[in-house]
Amino acid sequence: WGILFSHPRDFTPVCTTELGRAAKLAPEFSKRNVKMIALSIDSVQDHLSWSKVGAMGRRKGSLHFNMKACRIGGAKMQSTNRKVCSIFMEHSTKSRALVFVFGPDKKLKLSILYPATTGRNFDEILRVVDSLQLTAYKKVATPVDWKPGDSVMVVPTLPDDEAKKLFPKGVFTKDLPSGKKYLRYTPQP
Repeated sequence: WGILFSHPRDFTPVCTTELGRAAKLAPEFSKRNVKMIALSIDSVQDHLSWSKVGAMGRRKGSLHFNMKACRIGGAKMQSTNRKVCSIFMEHSTKSRALVFVFGPDKKLKLSILYPATTGRNFDEILRVVDSLQLTAYKKVATPVDWKPGDSVMVVPTLPDDEAKKLFPKGVFTKDLPSGKKYLRYTPQP
């Protein structure tokens, strides 16, 4: 699993708080086997200067994730694949920031576009990773406002008899005005 997230520029207030939060949550992402990479249009030297300010939540000189310079247009990109930078950063400008979550199959599982004036919610990104991983390995979906530990939904393609075998804690349906019984739930496996 991997997360790429961009930020428009170093030394910007919203990005500073985001990188601090990402650094603080890095152990949680690591527990889930998720590698995080921050991409920026600024230079490695700018990143180093910014990190010396200490406002990014660093502990003992480490951000707990990689930060890559993605300078487009004549400037040298250091330690980063040019094609990845071009695709990713073309959508990240001074007014927007992106989050991409990739699965182990290297396919895009989630993309979120934020305005630069609105800080990303890394608790939500972590919650989505939990959902993506759970639904990738079990035959379930997560309902609205789901949090880890809440009941999950049995996928509609799974017949009732298989669902009963697969989910020994039981399968229950929500009552709907129509009387249809297609909202099947089970405790989180």
